[in-house]
Amino acid sequence: MKRNCDNDPRSPIKLALPLSSASPPVLWGARRKTGLVYSRNDIYYNRLERHSAKIHRCLHLRNSEESRMPGEGGGAESGLHRLHRNCYDPEYARMEAWLDEHPDFVQDYFLRKATRQVVDSWLVSHATPTSSSVELSSPTHNQSRGGSGATTPVRKISAHEFERGGLLKPMISTIDGTPTFLTSTEGQTGSGPGHSPTPGRRQRRSRHELRQLDEKELIFELVKDICNELEVRSLCHKILQNVSMLLHADRGSLFLVQGEKATCQTVGPHSQRGRYLVSKLFDVCSKSTLIEMEKKDEIRIPWGTGIVGYVAESGDPVNIPDAYKDERFNHDIDVLTGYKTRTLLCMPIKDTNGDVLGVAQVINKVGDAPFTEQDEKIFSSYLQFCGIGLRNAHLYEKSQLEVKRNQVLLDLARMIFEEQSTIEHVVFRILTHTQSLIQCQRVQVLLVHQASKGSFSRVFDFEATDLNGEDSESRTSPYESRFPINVGITGYVATTGETVSIPCAYEDPRFDHSVDDGTNFKHKTILCMAIKNSSGQIIGVIQLINKFDDLQFTKNDENFVEAFAIFCGMGIHNTHMYERAVVAIAKQSVTLEVLSYHATASLDDAQRLRKMRVPSAANFRLHEFTFDDYIMNDDETITACIRMFLDLDLVERFHMDYEVLCRWLLSVKKNYRNVTYHNWRHAFNVAQMMFSILTATQWWKIFGEAECLALIIGCLCHDLDHRGTNNSFQIKASSPLAQLYSTSTMEHHHFDQCIMILNSPGNQLLANVSPDEYSRVIRIVEEAILSTDLAVYFRKRGAFFNIVREGPRFNTEEHRELLRAMLMTVCDLAAITKPWDVEKRVAELVSSEFFEQGDIEREELNITPIDIMNREKEDQLPLMQVGFIDSICLPIYESFAALSDKLEPLVDGVRENRDHWLEIAAAQSLIPSESMEKDSNDNMTISKPSTPDSDAPSSPVHNYNSD
Repeated sequence: MKRNCDNDPRSPIKLALPLSSASPPVLWGARRKTGLVYSRNDIYYNRLERHSAKIHRCLHLRNSEESRMPGEGGGAESGLHRLHRNCYDPEYARMEAWLDEHPDFVQDYFLRKATRQVVDSWLVSHATPTSSSVELSSPTHNQSRGGSGATTPVRKISAHEFERGGLLKPMISTIDGTPTFLTSTEGQTGSGPGHSPTPGRRQRRSRHELRQLDEKELIFELVKDICNELEVRSLCHKILQNVSMLLHADRGSLFLVQGEKATCQTVGPHSQRGRYLVSKLFDVCSKSTLIEMEKKDEIRIPWGTGIVGYVAESGDPVNIPDAYKDERFNHDIDVLTGYKTRTLLCMPIKDTNGDVLGVAQVINKVGDAPFTEQDEKIFSSYLQFCGIGLRNAHLYEKSQLEVKRNQVLLDLARMIFEEQSTIEHVVFRILTHTQSLIQCQRVQVLLVHQASKGSFSRVFDFEATDLNGEDSESRTSPYESRFPINVGITGYVATTGETVSIPCAYEDPRFDHSVDDGTNFKHKTILCMAIKNSSGQIIGVIQLINKFDDLQFTKNDENFVEAFAIFCGMGIHNTHMYERAVVAIAKQSVTLEVLSYHATASLDDAQRLRKMRVPSAANFRLHEFTFDDYIMNDDETITACIRMFLDLDLVERFHMDYEVLCRWLLSVKKNYRNVTYHNWRHAFNVAQMMFSILTATQWWKIFGEAECLALIIGCLCHDLDHRGTNNSFQIKASSPLAQLYSTSTMEHHHFDQCIMILNSPGNQLLANVSPDEYSRVIRIVEEAILSTDLAVYFRKRGAFFNIVREGPRFNTEEHRELLRAMLMTVCDLAAITKPWDVEKRVAELVSSEFFEQGDIEREELNITPIDIMNREKEDQLPLMQVGFIDSICLPIYESFAALSDKLEPLVDGVRENRDHWLEIAAAQSLIPSESMEKDSNDNMTISKPSTPDSDAPSSPVHNYNSD
C-alpha cells in the first residue's frame, strides 16, 4: 500500500528558497511541514537560516540514504528514482532541479552552513566503491557516535576487505586533521580505476604499429609493456589484450587464485579457507577499457570445477576446438552473455616456483580456426613473463595492504587511547570497533579475575543490533552479562593464552551446547583470543561469535584481532591504573579532609581568642632585639602575633576577618609538633625578629604591605610539621617526603602545610585579597620558606654580599628578593644574637634535638652521625658553636649592619656570645688558653696553630642545616 506522504510525520517541510523566473515554489525535505513560500524577487536569508538545522538533517538523511545504495549495473540510481522510492513530496524534485541549475548557490550554502556531520556523511558516501565486490554495509555503518571520540562513523573499513586485491585506499584527513580511512577522489595517483602505481609509465604502441612487428619483436614489445606494471587489474587488462593480439583471439578472460591451500580443517571445495578462482577481468576484447571491465561483477569458480578450475588444479593447458562438444564447458555463460563460444584455449599462469597464480583463457580465434600448437607455445612463452609480473604485482599489493593494515590498527589504537576515563568506556570502544572491523554478530570482552585466573570478574557484551536502538547515540558503556558465557572455550583461552578459532561450534567438544538453550541465538563460528598487558599477563579474553553471511573467521581476522588485542590490553591496563589512581586520589582527598579538620583549630577556640584583649607591642617588648618569650604562655604568643598584624596594618589593608585571623593563628600553632626546638615557640620568635627588624629599619616602606604580609606568614609557617630531623636525615632514611622533594625537602613540606591551612575552611586568611595580589603573596611566601634552607643561603649569599658592597637598589625586584631571602636567614638564626642566658638555653635545645636525630641514625640507620649530632662528642659543642658563628652568622649579620646601623646590636650580640663560647672552650681545655687573644675591636680570637690539629672537630659549615 502506498504511504501517504502528506500525513506522514517524516514528510517534507516547505521551506522557501530564492527562485528563478521559471521556478515555482519549492519544498525541502525534513520531518514536518510549514507553509513558508518566497516570491522570486524576495530572498529572505534570515528565514532560511532559521531552518538551517532542519536542512542539515535533510542533507544528512539524503547522504545516508545514498551511501547505503549500491550501484546497479553500470550506473547509480537516479535522484528521481530515489525520491519516488522514498515517497518524497513531488515538489522536492522541483527543488532539487532548481539546485542543480544553481550550483553557485549550493556551493555557497554548503560552505556557510554544512556541519561536520554532513561533511563526514558526504565523504563516507563518496568513498564507498561502486563495485559489487566491495560490501561496506553493516549494522554499524554510518552510526556516528558522540561518545566514541571519533569524528567519523564507527567503522571506516572492514577486515574482510584485506582478503581481496585492489582495495588500496589512501589515508586522508578530515577538516580537523583526524585520520580516517576514506578514499580521496581527487589528486590521488593510483586511487581510482585505471590508475597504475607505476610512475613514469612509457607510451604504449598502437595496435597498428604492433601488427607490423614480427613474432619475436611483438613478444618482446608486449613483455616490456607489462614488466613495470604493479597494479593487478591494470596488469591483467594488459595481459588479456596482449595475448588476444598475439593469438589473434576475439576476447579473453583472466582468473586469479585466492584463498588458502586445503588443510585437514577445510571441509569441501566451497570452504572459506579453500582455494578458488576469481575473475579479475572477464570477456576482455580489443576495444574494452579497464573502467568498463571493472564495472562487471566478479565470477567465483570453485577449485577444480569447470575448464578453468581443471586447468588451475592440474596445471595443464586445455585447447578445445569445439567448446560445445566438451562436457566441462558451461553453456550457461553463453546464455547470460549472448556470446557464442566456439574455440577455447586455457592455460595456467605460474610463478618461478611453479605454483599456479591464475588461469588465462582466450576465446574464438579470428577466422573460426582452432588454436594451434604454435599458439600454445606462444601463449605459454608469454605467460611465463606474465607470471613474473603477477608475482611482483601481488607482492606490491601485499605491501600496500600491510601499510593499510597498520594504518587501520593505528586508528583503532587512537580511538582506544583517546579517552581512558573508565573501564566501561574503553571496553565499549573495543567492542564496537571490533564488531565493525570483523563483521560478526556478537563480541564479548571478559576480564579475568586477578585472584582466580580461571574465572572472570566482569563480562561485557555487544551485539550488532545494539547500535540500532533509541539510546545508541548516547550510549557510552556496554551491556554486562546479557548472554551466557561459554566457559569451556573462554576459560581455556584465559588459562592457556592460546587462540581458538572454531568453524563449527557444535562440533567442538569444548563448546557447551546449553548456552543456546532457551534463546533465539545459535553459536556457529567462534574466534576467541587472550588480551594481555604490557607484561604479557592475561588480563582478559575477547570472543567473537558468528561472522556475517555464514562465513568462517579467517587467518586475516585472527591477525587483525591479535594485533588489535595488544592495544586493547594496554588500554584496559592503563584504564585500570587510572581508576586505581582516581581511587587513591579520592582516598587521599578524604584523608586530607579528615586531617584538615583535626589539624585546624576549632571555631570555639577562635571565638574565645577573639574576645581576648590584645596588649600593645610595647607591653610585649616586640620591638626589642633582646625579646625573650620564656615567661609567656601560649595565648600570649598568639595575641602577640595579632598585635604584629595590627601594627603593620595588615588586617585593615587586606580586609581580613578578625575571627579568621584568630583561627588561622591557632591552626598554625596546632600544626607544629611538640619537638624539642623546631616548634611553635621557634616560629613565634622568628616572626618577632622579622617584625622588630621591619619596624626598626623602616624597611616595611621598601617592601610594602604585600611583601610584609608574605614575610610574616613565611616566618610563622617556615617550620610547620617539623619532625625534629633535618633534610639530610630524610634522604638517608628514604622517607616519603624525600621521595616527593629531592631538594629542600622539609622546606617544601612546610610550604605545602602552609597552603593547606590557608585553604582550609575558616582559615582562609587571604580570602579578600585580589587574584593578582594573592598570587604574588603566595609566591613570596614560598620563596621565604625555601630560603630558610641553609643550602639556599650558601647559594645566594655571594650575590647578596656583592650587592651590599656595591650598594643595593631596592627598587629592583632582584635586589628585594635577595634581601627577603637573607632576612629570613637572619631571623631564623636570631637566637645567636640574644643575651647570653637566652642563647645558651636555645643552644642546649638545638643540640638536644640534634643529638636525638643522631641517636636515631645510629640505632635505626646504622650510620655514625656527624659531629654536631653525635652525642659522644657533646663536649665539642662550644668549639662547634664558634665555628658556626664564624662561618655562617657573623658574615650575614655584619652585612645587614652595613645596610642599616639600626642592626648593629645584632652583630654585637653575636660577638658577645662568640666570646662566651670561646671562654667555655678554653675552660674545658678544648683550646689552649695561650692561643686566645683580643683583636683591635676587643674581640676574642684564636691564634692559628702551626700544624693542624687532627683531633679538632670538623667545621659545621658543610654539615649543619638549621632545618
